[in-house]
Amino acid sequence: MSELNKRILSSIILLPTALFFIIKGTFFFKFFMIIFFFVAAYEWNNLSKRKNYKIPGFIFLVSSIYFTILLRGSSNFELYIFLFTILICISTDIGGYVFGNIFKGPKIIKSISPNKTYTGSIGGYLLSIILVYFFLKNSYLIEDGLPNYFGKNEFIFVLLISSASQSGDFIISYFKRKSKKKNTGSIIPGHGGLLDRADGMIFALPVAYFFLNLFSIY
Repeated sequence: MSELNKRILSSIILLPTALFFIIKGTFFFKFFMIIFFFVAAYEWNNLSKRKNYKIPGFIFLVSSIYFTILLRGSSNFELYIFLFTILICISTDIGGYVFGNIFKGPKIIKSISPNKTYTGSIGGYLLSIILVYFFLKNSYLIEDGLPNYFGKNEFIFVLLISSASQSGDFIISYFKRKSKKKNTGSIIPGHGGLLDRADGMIFALPVAYFFLNLFSIY
């Protein structure tokens, strides 16, 4: 089976599963995040053996999980914000992959991530803006009365979260190169490890929490 087919089949299974726990929230989401932590911690331990950044990495991972749980909260409004943020991360990843493969172009930092291009980065921003716009226009599907406009604050938020997601991708790639590993693991067919798939999110979700609370946008 080709890597692309493996990626598609894995996504078909993983996305509905993750969405179930995200939408259910409360105990279900916390349970999901605990499982996520143990798998991610196992991968990080294998990636950072006998390295001086091993403990700081664990501390960051625990902090990221904590602020992710806080961001999800328990209300429909917090679910709306969480899905908003996750959509940006996923759109950034897909946009970067598609635009990068179609338009090619110069690499951003070839020594760290040889497949990441400037056109892919721009594509990640563009697809995030487009999909978030449609998501906001249909926010009533979650609950009537939720914000459904795409203004300056939403635009800045998309750029910030997309940038954090792309940065997370580069940071995990950097540590993979230092450890001379292609992937953080092999738990997800076609994707590699859990950290390979969630590298952008573990950085973007805490950024979203602090940004929204610091500036009180909603």
